[in-house]
Amino acid sequence: MDAVRVEHVWKSFSSREKNQPVLADVSFQVKKGEIVSILGQSGCGKSTLLNMIGGFERLDSGRIECGGTAVERPSRKCVMLFQHYGLLPWRSVLKNVELALEELPLSPAERRERAVEYLRLVGLEDRLEMFPHQLSGGMQQRVAIARALSIQPELILMDEPFAALDTFTRYHLQNELLRIQSREQTTIILVTHDIDEAVYLSDRVLIMGAGPGRIHREIRIRASRPRDRGHDEFQYFRKLILEEFSFNNPLPTVEFSI
Repeated sequence: MDAVRVEHVWKSFSSREKNQPVLADVSFQVKKGEIVSILGQSGCGKSTLLNMIGGFERLDSGRIECGGTAVERPSRKCVMLFQHYGLLPWRSVLKNVELALEELPLSPAERRERAVEYLRLVGLEDRLEMFPHQLSGGMQQRVAIARALSIQPELILMDEPFAALDTFTRYHLQNELLRIQSREQTTIILVTHDIDEAVYLSDRVLIMGAGPGRIHREIRIRASRPRDRGHDEFQYFRKLILEEFSFNNPLPTVEFSI
């Protein structure tokens, strides 16, 4: 069974009594444990699509399923991470992670144990009592990742989660994400403008065109990890995707091994 199935999804927004089409006949599937990036220029509907998969936006027509169940509202099976970390400044690192667990049937001791487990997973077990303002941006994002993972979701949606970070912190967190995903086998759909990030992280890259948004191409990247950003094959994929943004001379689905 697919972890996510998007079938013939259409979406428009009303503006001054006109309907502005945002997405048109979008279909794709994501298998359990895959990392799939959605890549496209601003305004092509990437974030709208992600919000509909998460149940935060209604679709006009079509169907979205997560784990075989139609998505009609937000669910604890699916969590979303943004570039803004969403941490509560008056709560400690530990209490920010425990916040996600408060509705689960866990005792206070069990909540703490699980929160500490996932903070240890992201390398922050020595920052439990610190507050968000005492952490770097990269550390704050790691707290957000630990909080998302602590509820053990089936799917994580990520909307430009590393965009606000400096290059070296972004690279470090990309490696951390791959390490954690390898252990947890969580399915991830990532929206990004960063071609290198898409190639580095993804099993597949879905390239969207705009006006209205459609899946223009799918590029499969069959490669062992970690990937070398300086490798010729990595640059091959990078160049291939850059050329796709002209949307001239359509290319078939590509499979290439690094």
